[in-house]
Amino acid sequence: MGIESVIVWLIVGALAGWLAGVIVKGAGFGVVGNIIVGVIGAFVAGLVLPSLGLNLGTGVVAAIIHAAIGGVIVLIVLSLIRRAA
Repeated sequence: MGIESVIVWLIVGALAGWLAGVIVKGAGFGVVGNIIVGVIGAFVAGLVLPSLGLNLGTGVVAAIIHAAIGGVIVLIVLSLIRRAA
């Protein structure tokens, strides 16, 4: 994996994490936190969405939407854990 791939990966993660933070109001974690949420969200969505039969296609926009959906799932789970603690 080249440096260009890593940069795109981080940009997609940041955008997806930011978008997830906007959707789940008040759950953003700053720039670095949003990147982490976006990357973890992409992983979670990669596990969950295919089992539900959802295919968003290919491309950068589809990757951002895919990761944002997973980011929303991650943020909802984190907010539920915060409330329980």
